[in-house]
Amino acid sequence: MKTTQRQRSLAKGAVAGLIGGLVATAAKTAIEKIYPPRPRGEQKPPVLEETSSKRGLALVRKAAASPTANWGLGAATGAAYGALAEFYPAATAKEGASFGMALVALTHDGALPALGLTARPESQTVREKSSELASHIVYGVVTETVRRVVRRMIA
Repeated sequence: MKTTQRQRSLAKGAVAGLIGGLVATAAKTAIEKIYPPRPRGEQKPPVLEETSSKRGLALVRKAAASPTANWGLGAATGAAYGALAEFYPAATAKEGASFGMALVALTHDGALPALGLTARPESQTVREKSSELASHIVYGVVTETVRRVVRRMIA
């Protein structure tokens, strides 16, 4: 049986990843409703003081926490992942779970605390950490699954 290798395409990979990222963001949102980082009714701990000197950063934090930012980041991250997967197939390891774990490490354990947008990892509860990890693994697996299907369709 003859097998043909499809042509690599940065654009097609990015489109497939973007679609995968959007579907995965919906799945991640659903998982976070089932297993939220904090028990229902518990307030999120304040990260930044609401003072006039930090008003600009507080606005950035509020914008970053909006659902629109979540969907935009999910789509953009999916697109980048799809483009990367075209030329570096190892990025799809463990059916996308590795991507999800890397993403939680880069965001919740790295960039977001460094920017003052979330609490430092050492101050998070086990529930917060496990919820974020679980929801990001779901995000990664769904992104990869949808990306692979869409990429075959637009071959």
